[in-house]
Amino acid sequence: MNTSKYAIGYYPAPGTHYKWVQKDHIETAPAWCSVDLRDGNQSLVIPMSLEEKLEFYRLLLKIGFKEIEVGFPAASETEYEFLRTLIENDMIPQDVTVQVLTQCREHIIRKTFEACKGAPNAIIHFYNSVSVAQREQVFRKSKEEIKQIAIEGAKLVKKLAAEYEGNFRFEYSPESFTGTEPEYALEVCNAVLDILEPGPDNNVIINLPVTVEMSMPHVYASQVEYMHENLKYREYVTISLHPHNDRGTGVADTELALLAGADRVEGTLFGNGERTGNVDIITLAMNMYSHGVEPGLDFSDMPAIVEAYEKCTRMHVYERSPYAGALVFAAFSGSHQDAIAKGMKWREEKNLHQWTVPYIPIDPKDINRTYDADVIRVNSQSGKGGIGYLLEQTYGYILPPQMREHFSYLCKSISDHDHRELKAEDVLCIFMEHYLNVHSPIGMDEIHLTRHGTEVRASVTFLRHGKPTTISASGNGSLDAVSQALHDYTGAKYTLKVYTEHSVQEKASDSTAAAYIGIEADDGTMYWGAGTNTDITRASIYALISAYNNMIQK
Repeated sequence: MNTSKYAIGYYPAPGTHYKWVQKDHIETAPAWCSVDLRDGNQSLVIPMSLEEKLEFYRLLLKIGFKEIEVGFPAASETEYEFLRTLIENDMIPQDVTVQVLTQCREHIIRKTFEACKGAPNAIIHFYNSVSVAQREQVFRKSKEEIKQIAIEGAKLVKKLAAEYEGNFRFEYSPESFTGTEPEYALEVCNAVLDILEPGPDNNVIINLPVTVEMSMPHVYASQVEYMHENLKYREYVTISLHPHNDRGTGVADTELALLAGADRVEGTLFGNGERTGNVDIITLAMNMYSHGVEPGLDFSDMPAIVEAYEKCTRMHVYERSPYAGALVFAAFSGSHQDAIAKGMKWREEKNLHQWTVPYIPIDPKDINRTYDADVIRVNSQSGKGGIGYLLEQTYGYILPPQMREHFSYLCKSISDHDHRELKAEDVLCIFMEHYLNVHSPIGMDEIHLTRHGTEVRASVTFLRHGKPTTISASGNGSLDAVSQALHDYTGAKYTLKVYTEHSVQEKASDSTAAAYIGIEADDGTMYWGAGTNTDITRASIYALISAYNNMIQK
């Protein structure tokens, strides 16, 4: 790895600009602008068709975006026709503003206004690159010449806005802001603002793009704070952010820059965009949501958004994408599962509104995810807490602690042997096969119970290999009497150590009661069984016989 070819290519803001450090969270959501249909679309291997762009546009409206960059109308026929379709078919709601991108070149600006003619609300977003590298290597022009490109672009968009039918706002981007001297970027932006003359009825957007990430996020925040404190007409200027993700810190860039005084964010769903992508608006908005800040965007059905996004873009949402990935709430680790299960139980016991469950930053149900399928996932790394919680939450079976541990080792062994994850239905099948109402090799055909004072007498017809045998015995209760009959029938020695029972949720079973029994063999080994029946006494007897069958099969 040869580091000698790399030098710092960014320019820190002059002076001290660290007021943002004193803030510990974002108090209000910014204005959001989706650039999925521009930055996102242009970065796709196969850009969206007109029909796909319309479908994606409807998705953005449903989520609640009020500003949507719909394309670069002068770049292609599809881009041009898409905007004309929106305008001519009255598909732009009154409270929504479409945004279009154009370079500071006269013929492109004029084509852009042709595409925007009649738009109810449109932002004309014009830009030119002002960075040191672009000035020297691409344009080979001086600072003054580069500034003049921006000034001439501002003059033309202002002139054409007065000539064309439509309601227009202006946005200017000093492209490659992060590779530009902040003093020079400020000089260019202020020169543009002098032309556009922001005022009470003319709010102008100055966009400060992280066209390429070059610095740590705090450097960008200080650059933004410098612009925030020194831009002319600040009262009537919206400072916008447009971070990319080359260093993997696009979200951090944005959050710190919002603390530094920015008002608006341009980004995409799931961070799609050129190279490593644009900043992910979903992560930003949900981060705010997790701090109790209303983001102003609706992600309450995240699975549906993922499905629509993948359909239109042919991209795949990574399983670990924050909030939206298929596995972001999944806990496979036994200790994590145990903590989550106990946290869920704590919430239920305390009837808490506040979300405080360990390891899970937000309630999955808020974005239409479920606890059973999305949170507790069973594999060879799982533990008794998670597996027991999954069985309880999904099917209503509440195993006693020692039985839960025994059951968890069985599930983990099966997962490890089969090299696969166990779904909730797999866990239920294992429970039913190995513990619940196990009638082989010993079964029960008939039972009659009679009480004589404090004593119960049981007449039990056992089945082995289809052959019935009736045994009578007495005990201090129904279960004790049947247990004594089982002793007399088999000659086996065991001690009944654990007994629990509960009613079963209707969603889990047609049965109304469940019982669990643990018996200890002579060698100290515990064996477990479970039984269900509409009658709790029969459920208990079935649990006993199940435990006994597990013992003799072992």
